[in-house]
Amino acid sequence: MSHRPVFGVYPGGVTGDDSGGLASGPPDDPDRVTEALDILQGRPGRPFLVRAYTGFDDGTRLGGPHPTATPEDATRYAVRGRRLDLVAQYRSAAGDVDGYCRFLRELVEQYGAVTSTLQVTEEPNDTVNPVLDGCYPSVREAIVRGVPAVKERARELGHDELRVGFNTTPLFGPSASFISELTELGGPAFVDELDYVGLDFFPDVFRPVAPADLASAVEGLLRRHRDAVLTPAGLGHLPLHITEHGWPTGEERPPHRQAEVVDTVVRAVAGLAEELRLSGYTHFALRDADSSQPGLFHRFGLTTDDYTPKPAFDTYRALIDRHG
Repeated sequence: MSHRPVFGVYPGGVTGDDSGGLASGPPDDPDRVTEALDILQGRPGRPFLVRAYTGFDDGTRLGGPHPTATPEDATRYAVRGRRLDLVAQYRSAAGDVDGYCRFLRELVEQYGAVTSTLQVTEEPNDTVNPVLDGCYPSVREAIVRGVPAVKERARELGHDELRVGFNTTPLFGPSASFISELTELGGPAFVDELDYVGLDFFPDVFRPVAPADLASAVEGLLRRHRDAVLTPAGLGHLPLHITEHGWPTGEERPPHRQAEVVDTVVRAVAGLAEELRLSGYTHFALRDADSSQPGLFHRFGLTTDDYTPKPAFDTYRALIDRHG
């Protein structure tokens, strides 16, 4: 693998919160999104990921098509070298793993030609937030059956570059065994089909970290995830992709500090990419959900909700140009 991480961004205007709801605001402006993506990517043809979310629940009509929930019509952004980082959420209250696997195969048929990474489920270790997949029955089975289903259909259609994985948040305490339990459940047939593991992490957002300690905290977390979580689960050989990272602005969260956090975290990821096999970094998010709202989840953007850049936007652009 290349030791330069592939960068990306989630460009939608909807964000999940910690209470099971969604933070939203003005609708996306596709022209402004495209303009911002072009600037961040830096030059046409440079690998760049556009993160998009779709999902399966008990009301999903199989047989397709399956539109992306956010951003809408994500394929319009997969141009000039950009490709989708597609998240396929599993939210079946009935535990319909068969239906989910069929849904995944249909996603490969619909999006495989423009997709670089397909993530099976979203934060399946989180069992308390109904926006996330760990709340739903048989989520582990959905992962260990879903990953091979994606790879099999991708091979059949000749999408040999499509990579499949799953993600978690940082795992501590009793939850640290989550990935080991997955590999035990799925066995070699599951492990052999995995191409990467993802990690959503938000240092200094939900638990404060002193600015002087942020770089070492990021390095410590990534080393621990590699050495104490992935390796004991038999996945130490796989690339680790930072699938979500961000830092919101707001009261007592100034925009200049957001830029400093982005700079510190991305530099840490780039510096550790070779040693820790870090394959990519996707920023969450391009724009605020609603810049008029004070809530933590409304203002994760590198821009305001009208696409006015915050300082972190140019910081991220420069980091991509240097390290991408």
